[in-house]
Amino acid sequence: MFYFNIYSMMGLAGMIAALLLTRLWKDNKRILLLLFNCGFLLVFNYKLFLFYAAYTVLNYLGYSLLCRVTFARLAWFIGFIAANIGIVSLTRFMEYGWLEHPIANLIVTIGLVYNVLKVIDAYYFAYFFRRDGQVPALDYANFILFIPTFTSGPILRFRDFIADSKKPYTVDSALIESSVKRIILGLFKAVVVAFYMRTVFDYIAGQELLFYHSIFLLFWFYLLIYVDFSGYSDIAIGFGRLLGYQIPENFKKPFLSPSMTQFWRNWHASLGDWFREHIFMFFSRKAISKWTGAYLSLLIMTLIGLWHGYTWPYFLYGLYHGGLMALENLFGLSLVNKKKSSKTYYYFRVVCTQILVAISVIVYSGNIDIVMKIYNGLLSFPSF
Repeated sequence: MFYFNIYSMMGLAGMIAALLLTRLWKDNKRILLLLFNCGFLLVFNYKLFLFYAAYTVLNYLGYSLLCRVTFARLAWFIGFIAANIGIVSLTRFMEYGWLEHPIANLIVTIGLVYNVLKVIDAYYFAYFFRRDGQVPALDYANFILFIPTFTSGPILRFRDFIADSKKPYTVDSALIESSVKRIILGLFKAVVVAFYMRTVFDYIAGQELLFYHSIFLLFWFYLLIYVDFSGYSDIAIGFGRLLGYQIPENFKKPFLSPSMTQFWRNWHASLGDWFREHIFMFFSRKAISKWTGAYLSLLIMTLIGLWHGYTWPYFLYGLYHGGLMALENLFGLSLVNKKKSSKTYYYFRVVCTQILVAISVIVYSGNIDIVMKIYNGLLSFPSF
């Protein structure tokens, strides 16, 4: 991760200083940002720079074509998206060792699973807005290569980023203060708190587990993932604001979510919003039935699971969450209004939701042996 490298932090601070010194220059935010984004990637890893230079250029050509083409637009649209999904799939296969090729050593695709969503969002914009959706290559490249959100999100919206690009670079003392505080908070969460929480998790997970150990680890890991990931989001939001761009919030009090549907609007919100917007968009012109909503929820969450990784644990994780959301749709339990519900019912739903989430997020550990050990521990009881 970029934020663990002191030179990366110094580079971002230097870029912010350059913007402050040149704030009277109308296009300083756009031009200096592109130079910074490209220079940062080149210094970090020249292979990464070469990959993203080619990836950005090719997709900008496709995006521009889709803005202008008048025949078979849907076919072009689907083809460009399929090509990008194919690239992600190819890198996944190489990552898992399912496909080996000498060129694999020359490809560095850090952050691709995040950036492909931005590329697809731009294609949606081009498809629906046609020529009115055309933007300069400079702004498109900055959107794809934006360093603060490059590796871990939050996921930027194309239309919002382009709108921010048109605004002059303006900051005040209040913005600087709040952004710096956000960065410090994020660093403390991701570097300090998450480190010690992970140490505790690894220590207990290394022991023989009984049911109470496993229950503790499930909830502890849930909290650990939140602290770690929300820390990265805090840092990205802080730096993004200092660079002149509004970054969407990724976590909106997820522990107070009274349903799985509301949980995914509050947990990694930019990811959940992206999938909802891009899947539901084709069904938004007419009211959908409960069954259609249930099927779409199942589809969206399965895709989110596969987005995390082409493995059975992630697939089953998506299927599990999608199945629960589908049931909420069918039985009218998707939304709980705190103001119109009794406190007892509302917080009962909150507790139930958190339990359902906690028993599944352990898949984010990425270690199937640890996952199975913890689940098996739930069935182990002390002998008396």
